[in-house]
Amino acid sequence: MASPAVTRTVRPLEGLHLTASGPPELTGPALEHLALLGAVMGAEPGARPGPPEPRDRAAARIALSGTDFDRQDALVRWSAHPSSGMTDEATVQAATGVMAVHGRRDGAPRGLAVDYAATATGVLAVQGLLAGLLAQARGGRAAAVATSADRAGLLAVSQYLAAAGADEGEAAELAPGGPPFTSADGVLFELETLDPGAWAAFWRALEAPSGAVRAGWRPFQFRYATACAPFPAALHTTARAHTWWRIEAAASSSGAEVCRLRTLDERAAEHDGAAPWSLTPHGPAPRPRPRPAHRAPSGPLPARPLAGLTVLEAGRRIQAPLAAHLLGLLGADVVRIEPPGGDPLRGMPPACSGISARWLALNRGKKAVEVDIKSAADRRRLREMAAGADVFLHNWAPGKAAALGLDSAHLAAVNPGLVYAYTGGWAGRIPDAPMGTDFMVQARTGVGEAARPRDEAPAPSLMTLLDVLGGLLGAEAVLAGLLLRERTGGAGVRVDSSLLGAADALTAPALRRALRGQDPRRPAGFRRPLRTADGWIAPTDTCAPAAAAYDLSELPTTAALAQLRAHGLSATAVTADLADLHHDPRFPGSISRDAHGAPAVPDPWSFL
Repeated sequence: MASPAVTRTVRPLEGLHLTASGPPELTGPALEHLALLGAVMGAEPGARPGPPEPRDRAAARIALSGTDFDRQDALVRWSAHPSSGMTDEATVQAATGVMAVHGRRDGAPRGLAVDYAATATGVLAVQGLLAGLLAQARGGRAAAVATSADRAGLLAVSQYLAAAGADEGEAAELAPGGPPFTSADGVLFELETLDPGAWAAFWRALEAPSGAVRAGWRPFQFRYATACAPFPAALHTTARAHTWWRIEAAASSSGAEVCRLRTLDERAAEHDGAAPWSLTPHGPAPRPRPRPAHRAPSGPLPARPLAGLTVLEAGRRIQAPLAAHLLGLLGADVVRIEPPGGDPLRGMPPACSGISARWLALNRGKKAVEVDIKSAADRRRLREMAAGADVFLHNWAPGKAAALGLDSAHLAAVNPGLVYAYTGGWAGRIPDAPMGTDFMVQARTGVGEAARPRDEAPAPSLMTLLDVLGGLLGAEAVLAGLLLRERTGGAGVRVDSSLLGAADALTAPALRRALRGQDPRRPAGFRRPLRTADGWIAPTDTCAPAAAAYDLSELPTTAALAQLRAHGLSATAVTADLADLHHDPRFPGSISRDAHGAPAVPDPWSFL
């Protein structure tokens, strides 16, 4: 067994100094995470001035420096193409298709009232900085990294974009509709089950029409893929006929789970202030191992900072596969652990060249090894694979890894230098928590309220907001663990991230407003696109109140944008059909196709 984990805090950026300039909307999330990782705000004493500030005032620059490292810079913009017209959160959401996907439940584009693109961009910036420092610690040279909110937005919709460009149509209808449900006493609630039998038993207990129960399962099952769930209205009618107490009893007897939509005030009152991830080194407290100053690389510099590292990924659905996908984009060799017969989601429609387009969006380029974790022999084989890996990453159900003998302590015994990463649902922080899935976590943490302005009823977004952001945080945590391993003499690290951490990161500004006694929700009409004769436009947040005074409904989109520009107002066209992104001039050359013909979004970082 591995030695007991240390109890003192060890952070990978201790001793490094942090400077930043530019719009706080772009720097804020990154600075919070870098501080949590140990960086101290302020230039290193005696440090030489860095590169000149970017001429683009919509850009931000973040830099880390310390005695063990050369200066590591990150350039963060709203758009990789400054002339694109994307200059804030609203216009990025509009152009990248986030508004279109989030709005599918309502039948028209809708802006997220949370700063989703900016939050994801901040995490990407931290990932780039950590990857650059890790490359230095492994003997490479410092290389500045650039990222942008439009690339974060494209990454967030990459599965939906892949499906839109597949060889066949969707397996479920794309039409308005979906949870939450409302009880007779006015309780808004989310329902979750992965079992069609539990679904049927829940609705039978509430005496729903059998035809509606049968017709509702498929759109409910596919809502994670389609971002909508047009099931029969009779199911909503049935829910409204019963009290919340009766609905909870039906869930308890059927095996389904329900969760009341909590408010942001409730979440703020219980918030424990925890970081979105935790890092726990194995073994006795190690001493920092500084990188020799100006050490020259022993050979040609790798094109990507994680080249030569191996990641074993045993992930399901989105969260862990996306985290591993990002590590692969940074150069790691990713080996995907799949059950006998392969991942069943490979066949999930729609397909490109016979493989699920959505699956490719998260798993292209990975190697695959089939392992039956129910077999003792295959579990031994997996431990042998872990002995030669740098990272083991999974999102199995809580307790499953320990039951299989594949938890962090078990694998540390065969590989003391392993970074063991778990991307879960609740991180053990919420007592009596429901199933740790995207929409249930949204419901429990107030995201359903934060995502919509005050004049709209709270509702979790059917876009997989937390699975994607949770995957981003999982990759960030792994990079922090790898850097900590390098700085502490090779000791292994356990890193834990969660959908709960993603929810708290996303709602952080709203929770701060709640704690100050302010209304945590955005005002009525916030980020609601304006209708034109042939589409939609989205003004920037600062221009939206003035733009709403114009009647643009009879003008073509190009004319509507010109009219607003003539009055000094900024806006951009809303991408309503993701297939249009292939030829959108705001993303020149960005969308490509992989070897199977599936649409692929650009890497979120550029190393300069």
